[in-house]
Amino acid sequence: MRDFPTTTTEAVDPVFMFILGACILLLTGITVVMVAFVIRYHRSRSPEPTSQAATNLWLEIVWTALPTVLVLAMFYYGWSSYLSLRHVPPGAMEVTAVGRMWSWSFEYPGGRTSPRLYVPVGKPVRVDLVSKDVLHGFYIPAFRVKRDVVPGMKNHVWFVAPKAGSYDIFCSVYCGTGHSAMITTVEAIPDAEFQAWLSHGEEGEKEKEGHGRELLEKHGCLGCHSLDGSPRLGPTFKGIWGHQVTVTEDGVERTLTVDEAYLVRSIRQPAAQVVKGFPPVMPPYPGLSDEEVEEMVEFIRELK
Repeated sequence: MRDFPTTTTEAVDPVFMFILGACILLLTGITVVMVAFVIRYHRSRSPEPTSQAATNLWLEIVWTALPTVLVLAMFYYGWSSYLSLRHVPPGAMEVTAVGRMWSWSFEYPGGRTSPRLYVPVGKPVRVDLVSKDVLHGFYIPAFRVKRDVVPGMKNHVWFVAPKAGSYDIFCSVYCGTGHSAMITTVEAIPDAEFQAWLSHGEEGEKEKEGHGRELLEKHGCLGCHSLDGSPRLGPTFKGIWGHQVTVTEDGVERTLTVDEAYLVRSIRQPAAQVVKGFPPVMPPYPGLSDEEVEEMVEFIRELK
């Protein structure tokens, strides 16, 4: 038996159906009455007005009272559901979602990070929302949660994944040229599998591929640079080592070979040498240590 009264989906869906049903009922009623009046009082049937009534008190009371009651009911129903969205059940697992141009990364207690949000099935999860640059929007349609991610402002959402599966996460606020690519997923897995993943990694992926990939994920690099050769907002990392690239430096085009020095400068000073055909939108990362940059470069070098 679950220890929380309702889920976000259960809070939102009944309100939506109530408002939708009320709108359909009103639309149908108004349309039927309008068509009936057009037929009944058409000029060919009633060339001259026959009613002498100047006012109708009960009609005015009804058309004022009914919409007022309906709007108040919508407000009360919606407000009670909104409170359910903001009150996180006790004992919910806490995760931090970090949004940046243009990717999501997720930080778990103990320091584990991932570009996808892994959660246990059937358990409440609180997601604290952090932006590293501009305004973003954290949106999971399957769980009916959407909140703005504002730099410097504390915000959160919570949800429960009712069954195992993969659920889309979008950015709901236009945040720049790579906005449409700011997509990841919630991966809902059984609790035992989740605990194993949290402790040992997703089938040892981090252990096998080293700390370099973890750093690229953590700092949002993989939101713009793919690992499989597919085009994104920036050049793919796959097979880039040793290849020649055309860059623009101080307004002049140059051809360079991708080596350690080139990659280090691209990370430290991304605006200094911009690869031809790609926009100069990569932000600098002054907080990276020399060791972290070295591990990132080493991962890219080994990526064949």
